[in-house]
Amino acid sequence: MEILLISSVALVASLLTFFSGFGLGTLLMPIIALFFPLPIAIAITAIVHFSNNLLKFALLARYSNFPILLRFGIPAVIFAFLGAWCLESLSEWKWEFVYTFFDITGHVTPLKVIIGLVIALFLVLESNSTLHVPSAFKKLWLGGMLSGFFGGLSGHQGAFRSLFLTQNALSKEVFLATGVSIAVVVDLSRLSLYASHWQSALAQWQMIVVAIVSAFIGTLIGKYFLKKVSIEFIRFVVAWMLGSVAFLLILGVL
Repeated sequence: MEILLISSVALVASLLTFFSGFGLGTLLMPIIALFFPLPIAIAITAIVHFSNNLLKFALLARYSNFPILLRFGIPAVIFAFLGAWCLESLSEWKWEFVYTFFDITGHVTPLKVIIGLVIALFLVLESNSTLHVPSAFKKLWLGGMLSGFFGGLSGHQGAFRSLFLTQNALSKEVFLATGVSIAVVVDLSRLSLYASHWQSALAQWQMIVVAIVSAFIGTLIGKYFLKKVSIEFIRFVVAWMLGSVAFLLILGVL
């Protein structure tokens, strides 16, 4: 049952994340965490995430914008190490508020609330032109710091990466290719810091293989439809997923 559930989520999430630039780790990790301790679930998700990003990189690498990759990627890598170190330090922090609403059980933690509120704040600022702050989202070093730190801490790197990259007038191909290039580098940095959980994670190799193959199928479907969508559609998907992720994180569902 867990393999079927995880593979289904991996396929759908991979298709969504192909256009939004994020979502695979955000959607897949809570499902895996239903069956494994959180640090191991994050390590398993990171392996699937990295494998899928390698496929997307192979499909889109020629469109990458190298200057943006450097300005965003270097701070992202540095702060990914910091975030992953904080994850190890906070792994013993057990406080949470648990509630049940109908058949949904929410686990509200300070970390989830903080991440959700930060994403929601940035989304409001980006979408409200009367606040005169959208130029802040063109500061790629700031986006790299936030994306890398939260990527290492909880795997939510893509939300911040997509939010900042969509503000730099990129074509859909450049947006997706640059984002996945950054994601591959950040994944490499945080995978090295999950080494203590690799043995437990790789013991579930059958589930990992099925999840990777399912994610690959979702990515290939997305690549097929790439020429049929516009950058406006991609921005709409990004905004919709940002709002959904922020809301569900605050509620403790993700």
